[in-house]
Amino acid sequence: MKKIFALLILLISSVFTIAQVSSVISPNGKIEISLLNKTESKTGEWYLKINELKSSGSNAVISEVKLGLERNDQKFQSELSLVKVSSPKKIDEKYLSLIGKKSQCSNSANEIEASFKNPDGSILKLVVRAYNDGAAFRYEFPEKSGTFVIKDELTSYNISSDAKRWMTKWDLANEGLFSFIKDINVQQTWGYPALFNSKDSTTWFLIHEADLDRTYCGTKLSNVDDKSYFKLTFPDPGDGDGEVQPKINLPWKSPWRVIIIGSLADIVESTLIDDISRPSTITKTDWIKPGVASWNYWSSNHGTKDFKVVCDFADLAASMGWQYTLLDWEWDQMGNGGKLEDALKYIHSLGVKPLMWYNSGAFKWVTATPRDRMLTHQNRIEEFAKLKELGVAGIKVDFFLSEKQDMIKYYLDILEDAAKYEIMIYFHGCVVPRGWARTYPHLMTYEGIRGAEWYNNGPDFTTTAPKHNTIIPFTRNVVGSMDYTPVTFTNSQFPHLTSYGHELAQSVVYESGIQHMADRPSGYNNLPDAARSFLKEVTSSWDDTKLVSGYPGKDIILARRKADNWFIGGMNSEDKEKTLTFNFPFLENGVKYKLTLIADSEHDKDLAIDYSVIDNSGSVKVKVLRRGGFAAILKPIKD
Repeated sequence: MKKIFALLILLISSVFTIAQVSSVISPNGKIEISLLNKTESKTGEWYLKINELKSSGSNAVISEVKLGLERNDQKFQSELSLVKVSSPKKIDEKYLSLIGKKSQCSNSANEIEASFKNPDGSILKLVVRAYNDGAAFRYEFPEKSGTFVIKDELTSYNISSDAKRWMTKWDLANEGLFSFIKDINVQQTWGYPALFNSKDSTTWFLIHEADLDRTYCGTKLSNVDDKSYFKLTFPDPGDGDGEVQPKINLPWKSPWRVIIIGSLADIVESTLIDDISRPSTITKTDWIKPGVASWNYWSSNHGTKDFKVVCDFADLAASMGWQYTLLDWEWDQMGNGGKLEDALKYIHSLGVKPLMWYNSGAFKWVTATPRDRMLTHQNRIEEFAKLKELGVAGIKVDFFLSEKQDMIKYYLDILEDAAKYEIMIYFHGCVVPRGWARTYPHLMTYEGIRGAEWYNNGPDFTTTAPKHNTIIPFTRNVVGSMDYTPVTFTNSQFPHLTSYGHELAQSVVYESGIQHMADRPSGYNNLPDAARSFLKEVTSSWDDTKLVSGYPGKDIILARRKADNWFIGGMNSEDKEKTLTFNFPFLENGVKYKLTLIADSEHDKDLAIDYSVIDNSGSVKVKVLRRGGFAAILKPIKD
């Protein structure tokens, strides 16, 4: 009885202090973050412990998160005296999202602030938040003035040796392969996000960062010094121009360090990276329109140089009811019957809106044209004014290939200038999302993924794609829109091993504010009518998302809702046929739905169509081929 009473007091207060330990608990009472001291005194080295609270007891998610920063003038780590811990503060705000997993989002947490003083008398604040689906913390220097360099961030996560892990080796373009890491002794630099599964297999957690701005650089994870600790690490000196160590002006706040925690469904459905980031800077948003685009680069590498190819892909978009077509690189060299202005006029005549590609110009060795039109504020406003006049809806900016502070400034400068001319933006050769989609809602998507383009880069993706394809919904796509350039039925330079059902499912499983369908026109025109109709109806922005079932690298079934309709995508990545069984608890009670199921047939290039009527008590069995899949749409039957 005493234990129950103590727990009730804990949940009500959401913060308590015993000796030198302070803790904050999430609104639902499931996540606990404790601040502890290694010397069991009020002075010394401090760390966080993150627990998941269950009916069976407390489960350590991360037993130790080392804390600290090193400035060029002082260090804030080993001799910090705790000055005070604030009273708990409730964070509760609602916002609308134009893209992503759901339209109605909330930023709800319990927060405490701990203030520390180092031996020189300088103050470091640690802000800690407990969310229903995770934990987050950030550093602050509250002084009103001063300019310093952050020499190192000492944040480091202790990962248990018995935790399973799905990660990607650090890659400058964030296009590494996501895979299950069998050898836990591998020591190297890793990219974000990183997914872990605890020893008891019931708790999953994903490490990332959010709300990165001009005052810092992007970080990555490294266990090079100690295989058990994944330390936040600055960019390498050779990663583009600019300084590795960020320069800050006081007062200053770091990006949020975020750990999403819970079941696999909690991970996949979480919007925490956007939730914790700053609210939108844009008040008028009626010009921001998510949609689906045709894209000629995958099948026709130099396709935009050819006016007739551009017209063919515009025709494809019009015939499929897609909102956009993308003119990729070399549109400034267009010939074979027309120039850029002719192509834009033709695209508009079909009721389709054009998107256009730009070389960021950040690297002189990347010579693809057009380039250098985004480099300066003056370049950008001149180009955006022209694009506005030409009726161009958005641009794809490519080849950033750096996460130094100067490059982060460049990203945000582009976004802010584009907003003034109502131009949507998406980035390629770029960072992984850091929550910018909430702050800048005209940022529609990012690459930052090894996607279908890699079928053109070498033979390796043919064999590695299937497993990678069912890991990224649990990793990369969790943290923001992902321009995989999906749904390719035909082969480009190197072949697929995935079935048509597997490819069709990507239109639902992969979320991207602008979804670039990458196949050639014949790839879509030769589909059965039901599959073509499905791709005409599938959207790129969602009102809700539910993980139905799945396991990284094995299979996944994901359901997404738009208005009253539910779209479902299922993919198998294993080299064996399966029967996937799923039900529909997410459907509205008392409503019957017409189910159109498009699944693998006997051959990987065939599709079988089935129709039925179901409600939320029903279930469906779907046979999928090895590396196969299916897609489905559920529409409520109106009386």
